[in-house]
Amino acid sequence: MRITEAARRLGMSPRMLRYREALGLLPPVRERGAHRRFGPEELAAVAQGMELEKRFDITPAELAFALRVLSEPAVAGAVRDLGVRIGRIQIPRRALDFEKEKALRLLRTSAPGRASNQS
Repeated sequence: MRITEAARRLGMSPRMLRYREALGLLPPVRERGAHRRFGPEELAAVAQGMELEKRFDITPAELAFALRVLSEPAVAGAVRDLGVRIGRIQIPRRALDFEKEKALRLLRTSAPGRASNQS
């Protein structure tokens, strides 16, 4: 079916469906003539996205960014770093222990009066 019929079935305007497509919230399937055809899978994917937005009280743009975080390691790392900095994400205890041990090893080997790497 074409976008007008799909939008009607989903209870939204064709413009909103195009917006969701621009955000990357629809499967990337198009016909040769650049007209999108919607089948049961595409409708189910849009409906699932709408359900997530409603359940978690988020916008389509927020959902699209969440998908980007999940699919792009650099974005995930940057968001994680921000979360740690602002206190919304706690660093796992093992990572802290590892960093502490590494720092202590460095301090022991570079202490004044000690020669490092001597037998």
